Amino acid sequence: MHRHGYKGRKFGRENDQRTALTRGLMRSLFKYKSINTTLAKAKEIRRPAEKLITIAKKGDLASRRLVIARLNDQLIGNNLVDVIAPQIKRDSGYLKIEHTGFRRGDNSEMATISFVDEIKDEVKEEKAEKKPAAKKEEK
Repeated sequence: MHRHGYKGRKFGRENDQRTALTRGLMRSLFKYKSINTTLAKAKEIRRPAEKLITIAKKGDLASRRLVIARLNDQLIGNNLVDVIAPQIKRDSGYLKIEHTGFRRGDNSEMATISFVDEIKDEVKEEKAEKKPAAKKEEK
């Protein structure tokens, strides 16, 4: 049988299970900024994750809703649009894959997928400016 025209890896899973796996890995990547997984899974999630980052960089309401729908997580989707995407200065190639060795149990090749740019966790806290209380003069 020929291999022409077949895209993607199956990972021994059905289509809905592969979709759930991809979404779960992308959620973890955007939550922890770096994940350690098998090389095949890292290569497989790189493309959809980079497409999602490109959508999030627009920052409008439609792109925010698309990101949330694709990740199935509102908190991480909003974090991607509000915190992560504005910190990325490049036009493409947002993620890097580094080989980390082999897994002990089954000798699978492992890799770490992370952002090329450094992503800082910005906590949005509005600090109210406190003026020192005026000291009352006692007579």
